[in-house]
Formats: sequence, structure tokens, C-alpha cells
Amino acid sequence: MPVRSEGPVPLELTEYATRVFDGVRLTEADRRLLAGGAFDGRLRLRELRGDRLEVAAAQYVGTVRLEAAEIRVVPKHLGGELDVLRMVDHAWGRLRNPLPTAQSLAGGRPHLRDLVCLMVVEHGERLLRHGVRRDYVTTEDDLRVVRGRLLPDRQLLHHHGRLDLLACRFEEHEADVADNRLCAAALALAARTARDDGVRARARRAAGLFAQHAPTPLGDVRAALAGLTYHRHNEHYRAAHLWAGLLLTGGGLDGLFTAGPLVSRAFLVDMNLLFEAFVTRLLEDGAAGSGLRVERQTSHASVLFDERTRRGYGTVRPDVLVSGLRSGLPYRLPVDVKYKLYAEKKLSPADLYQAAFYAHALGRRADGRPPVCALVHPGPAGSGGGGDRVAARTLEGAVTARVRAVPLDLRAALAELGGPGPREVPARLFREVAG
Repeated sequence: MPVRSEGPVPLELTEYATRVFDGVRLTEADRRLLAGGAFDGRLRLRELRGDRLEVAAAQYVGTVRLEAAEIRVVPKHLGGELDVLRMVDHAWGRLRNPLPTAQSLAGGRPHLRDLVCLMVVEHGERLLRHGVRRDYVTTEDDLRVVRGRLLPDRQLLHHHGRLDLLACRFEEHEADVADNRLCAAALALAARTARDDGVRARARRAAGLFAQHAPTPLGDVRAALAGLTYHRHNEHYRAAHLWAGLLLTGGGLDGLFTAGPLVSRAFLVDMNLLFEAFVTRLLEDGAAGSGLRVERQTSHASVLFDERTRRGYGTVRPDVLVSGLRSGLPYRLPVDVKYKLYAEKKLSPADLYQAAFYAHALGRRADGRPPVCALVHPGPAGSGGGGDRVAARTLEGAVTARVRAVPLDLRAALAELGGPGPREVPARLFREVAG
């Protein structure tokens, strides 16, 4: 009779799905973690009688490793986790660097986190081959001869009357800078947590070399990421930092997780955030040469107005605003991006109300017809709610605004972006959105 191997039970479901798994009993440590609200809003777990576990997924894809089970949430609208990486690369990177394939890891079908570990290692090794960056760092130290600038206040306080120790501030040219500390921290995490033996071994070697160059701990991950600026001396670090940041934050570039033990347990990417960034980047590329501007998350404080205080009542901020001149006349098109299953159901009233308000308050058509808001969502063209056109009318039947749903087939778009004609994808989406 086969003996069941020890370790977490592998469980798999798609995003937005709910499944009940048999033969799973959470440990006390798992229950404490869940009671602390670690995964609230991202993944819901409920123990049922008879060692059964109900798992309800939201819009987050990735893995959560508990003592009793390893839960894998796979994307619904994509071919697999590799497509998530392609979306990340196009939305936030466009780095034109090779992404891994399903054969890159020997341990079977790789998890999303495994693939990100592989990218961290690949880019870390590339930086080591070309030589890590060095920069001038301001240092204060007590020396026997003057170097840089003498610090009289510190000299008086700490070495009054002494000439054998001089308090100095000087510039040291070294590799222990934030660019390298971020890579070193990500490689060290990959070396501890990657499931694939080959990736883990490569990560250990690269982490050891980076630690020699940047031994200072990274500190707060989000502060380090927020403090990064790119210029000609460190532009080649951008790709490494993208994947390092994704790994160190547990997939939560939107602020879901902070650095700590939870990062090694959970890797969850918010597909809402990723889809919005992906669509926005496509629209920016598609608008090239059209004479129209594509602006992200612009705030408009004058739309909602408190007539009592004569001040703004709040801000209105569409996901995207397309504006400019068409036929010599002002044109504005708000775009709302929703990662929802509108290929299978009607648009929700809440999203319709929001989009109709955007159209009414911000939209403007050059031909004088009622303004429009485009609502972009994943799904094949013409399926379910895809392509819906909903008019907002007065009781007398006059149309005051329109909402036009625009489905985006993510699998087809990613396949085209990786093919010989990648420019057609953003151009086609922009045409469909702008009408």
C-alpha cells in the first residue's frame, strides 16, 4: 500500500472560484495565521466537517503555502502562469529580455513564484557577469590623516585635544549601494525558498557573490523600491529590480504585503492591478501618432462641487483619460478598466453607474453626440457582455451618456505581442476604445 509523502497537500483552483477539498485539516499554526487576517480579501479558507476545506479565491493568482496545504490559484483568462509574467513584463517593464519557458524548470509545471525566482536568478547572474555597479557613498569615519573634509564639531566632541584621530567626511567608491542590496536580498530569498533544486543552487551562488559586494541589509523593501531612480549608470538594473521587487513583496507591488515571514509563504499577484497597468500600457502605445494623449489616474477636483462651502467635494479619478483634438475640436474619453468576468455576465449596475458618471462629467465628443466612457474588461470579442453598449437616458428618453464595453482577449493579445507583429495589438485596442 503506497505511503503518502509528508508535506502540504497540493490544492488548485482558478481565480474567482470556490472549491471544497477533501482530506485537508489545518494545523493550529495555520489557524492562527488565518485568524490574524493575513489573507483577508485575497483568499478565504473555511474548515468543514470531515476534514474538508473550502477555498474561495478572489482576483489574486499565485501560491499560498500553509503547513497543511499548498494552495495554487491559477488565472482564468490566461494560458497559465507564464502569461502572468508576460503581462508583468509588458505592463511594468517592456524590458525585451527573454522570459522562461515551461521547460526552464525540471521539477514539473512551475508555480508563478518559481518562475519569478528564476527571473531573479537570471538577471542577478547577468549583472555579475558584466560587473556590478559602484557609486560614491558619503562616509564618516575617524582617520589618522585628513581625507575629504574635517568635521570640527565631531572632532571637538569626540577627540578634543587629540591629533592621532581626525573626524572626516569623505566619498567612498563602493558597490554596497541600494541597487545591489535589492538584488542581494532577492537572491537570498530565492536561495531559501525556491522549490526547484537547480534554481536554488544557482541562487545560492549568486547570492553569495552579491553579499560580498553589498553586505549591508536592505532594510524596508518598500522604502528601497520607492527610493530607486534610474539614469544612464543604472538603467541596466531596471529588469533585475522589477523581478526582485516582485519576489520580495510576495507579488504585492501594490502594497499588499510587507517584508517578513509571510513573503516566503505567500506569493499573490493582484490581477486587477496588473490588468489595469497592462491595458494602460497598450493604450499608451496605441495612441502613438494619433495626436491624442493617454493619461493615467488623473485627478479632477472640480467635478464634484460643494455648493454650500464653495469648495470641491471630492476628486474623480478615472483609470485612463484619452484627450486631445479630433477634427480640430476638443475630445475627451474616460476609460474604466475592470478585471471582471463580463464575458460571462452582464455589466454590474455599480460599474455602469460609475462609467456613466465618468462619461457625463469628463467625456466630450468632437461630433457633439452624447459623451462616452469605454469599459475595458478581459474576454473574447462578442461573448457575453463583451461589446455591450448601454445608454443613460432621461425619463423622456433623451440620451445623456453612453457606456461601451470593450473586451480584450488576453491570450490572443499576449500571443501576438510575442509574435512578429506586436504593434498591431495596442493599435487595434486603441481603435476599439476610441471608436
